[in-house]
Amino acid sequence: QVQLVESGGGLVQAGGSLRLSCAASTRIFSMYTMAWFRQAPGKEREFVAAINWSGGGTLYADSVKGRFGISRDNAKNTAYLEMNSLKPEDTAVYYCAADRTFTTWSREYDYWGQGTQVTVSS
Repeated sequence: QVQLVESGGGLVQAGGSLRLSCAASTRIFSMYTMAWFRQAPGKEREFVAAINWSGGGTLYADSVKGRFGISRDNAKNTAYLEMNSLKPEDTAVYYCAADRTFTTWSREYDYWGQGTQVTVSS
């Protein structure tokens, strides 16, 4: 089965940048949509971005469009989320997820990472 491990979270000031990485354990990674979700304290998990198996299709939440960029390197079994112009409201635990379906719906995703904390200070 696919295991996902996130890294790159941390503390950053408003306006700064951060890049998250998600490493998958198997070569079957190349067949899956990869996505990022986030969950802030007291709130439900929300969709952030997704990228299809080839990297040719992407989806973004309106709240991050133009600031965040999702990418993948199938040769390295790794997906990335580059976050720019960060705002305090971006503070959340960020989760990497994988599924065969290109979707924003969290219930469709079969595999999840453990989460990594991103904190944006003002």
